[in-house]
Formats: sequence, structure tokens, C-alpha cells
Amino acid sequence: MAASVRPLLERMIFRPSAGAVSVSVADGWRPSPRCYATASCRSFSGGAAEKSTHFGFETVPESEKAKKVYTVFENVAHKYDVMNDAMSLGIHRLWKDALLRAAHPQPGARLLDVAGGTGDIAFRFLEYVGSQKGRWAGRSSWWQDICQKDPGNREEGEEGPTRDSRVVVCDINKEMLKVGRRKARRTGLADGVLWVAGDAEELPFDDAQFDIYTIAFGLRNVTHVELALREALRVLKPGGRFMCLEFSRVTDPVLARLYDAYSFQVIPLLGEVIAGDWKSYRYLVESIRRFPAQEALKELLEDAGFCRVGYRNMSGGVVSLHSGFKL
Repeated sequence: MAASVRPLLERMIFRPSAGAVSVSVADGWRPSPRCYATASCRSFSGGAAEKSTHFGFETVPESEKAKKVYTVFENVAHKYDVMNDAMSLGIHRLWKDALLRAAHPQPGARLLDVAGGTGDIAFRFLEYVGSQKGRWAGRSSWWQDICQKDPGNREEGEEGPTRDSRVVVCDINKEMLKVGRRKARRTGLADGVLWVAGDAEELPFDDAQFDIYTIAFGLRNVTHVELALREALRVLKPGGRFMCLEFSRVTDPVLARLYDAYSFQVIPLLGEVIAGDWKSYRYLVESIRRFPAQEALKELLEDAGFCRVGYRNMSGGVVSLHSGFKL
């Protein structure tokens, strides 16, 4: 066993690479033209040098990061939920439950879950408000309008959303959305969720549409975090709440050392054994270390225009839950 694992561990010292994939959002969601995850959208004209950003510990041109991240999640989509359970020993479920309890959505609330392709937050939202289903009678025409989803955004044979749609899941990766749709059908929640392919930096929704915006373990994969935060503020209604669940900085030095050893030595190995892809999980571990710490993210939220910003550490700072309001 040791002999077979050693070559894998030796391979892990190399930086991950990914092929380029371009995606687009289905038409019909926003009348104004926008760019979605295409390299040409954010390139610099006039021969000026393009800015660089990080992809894990690797430095890449900004125009390449979205395509590399897309490839990562395209590769891991079908094992994403299994790996979440394996990596966190199932604790990610408790973190997501805590997010919903903190959000405390009321009947009639409109939720946008960004980077939520497999539907974990969306399904929890539906369960949370499901006991008061009768109070959804007489829902406004807003949901009827937004549910006119472009047929090109559906899987073959999939019916369109009904008036029972209560939450919109927006994810840039169509493979992740496919996994979420299948889960919804298995759990009988297909009519409750609307699935939209879209970019967190250029959301395909009009202003002031949602009461709650959630993003769980997705913000660190965005190329321009500040832009994604401004978009979140834009689509929230006045009084709406932003909630971000993300890996953060461990506060205890002993736990931090153990966490680092587990992250860099065990998680990529699990990725290879379970998903057949250690490179993608090496990137995911590195991306956590490059993401702003708790106080820095709090400042970014305040700079974006959110009020009453705060955060709560969970599991010793392995994860933090940030919250802010649009006033």
C-alpha cells in the first residue's frame, strides 16, 4: 500500500493545471447585454498588460482563472457531495444548517443561492419554510415572471419550474447544476427550485429582487471578489441579507498545524481515491489559504456597501459565517 501511495504523494508537489472551458448564460434573464465567464470580457485593450491573480498558489492572468475554476468543478461535480462528506467527516452539513438557522427565512422570502449548484442550501431553505406551505398561496407575479426560464437552460425532458418555485440557484458551472437537478428530482423538490447558469460577478437578474443572498464555499473561487459583493448588494432588496459561509483562518495554533497537515496531505489523497482527481482538490486547499481572513472579508463587505456586517467562527475558525444587510 505504501509503495502505491508514494508516487501519488510525489506527484502532489507539482502545481495543478487545467484546460480552458468557455461557458455562457441562457438568454432571456436580463435584457441588457452582459459577458459571462468569457476571456474577452475582462481583457485589456490597447496592448496593455493584463492583470494577474491567483489560482491556488499559482499566479495566472485574470482572464484565465474563471476558465480554470470552471474546469475544476466540472471535473469534481459528480463526486462533489461525496467528497464534502469525506473531507469534513460530515460536519459541512452542520455548518450549512447553522447558516439556515441564522438566516431564519420567513414564508414569502425570496432566496438567491449563488455557487450552489448541488442544491444543499436551496433544499435546506425549502425544508425550513416547508412547514408553512399554505402561507405561500397568492404569491406575487414576481415568481411567475422569473420562472419563465429559457428552455436551453434545462436538461432534456425536464419540466419547467412551477409557481411553487421559491429559491433560485445560480451557478456558473452547468455540470454542478445537473447534479443539483438530479438531486432535486430524487428528493421530490424539483418544483421548488429554479436553476440558472450565471456568473457571480455579473448576475443575470434585475436590481432588488431577493430577500436573502447566500453563497456557501464559493466566494473564494471568484476572480473579482469585490465585484461579486457589489452584485450581491445590487440584487438584494432594501433590508435584504447577505450570508457567506466560507473556509477561513483557524484561531488556535495547535489546531492550525493539524488542519494544515490534514489539508495538504490527506485531502488531495482523498480526492485521488474517491474522485480520481488530486489536482482539483490540491487547488481547493490552496484557494482557502489565499482567501481573505475573517476581518479582511468583513472590511470587503463594508466597502461594498453592506451594513451591520459581522461574522461567526465555527469549528475553531475552519469556517466562518459572514452576514451583512442592504439598508
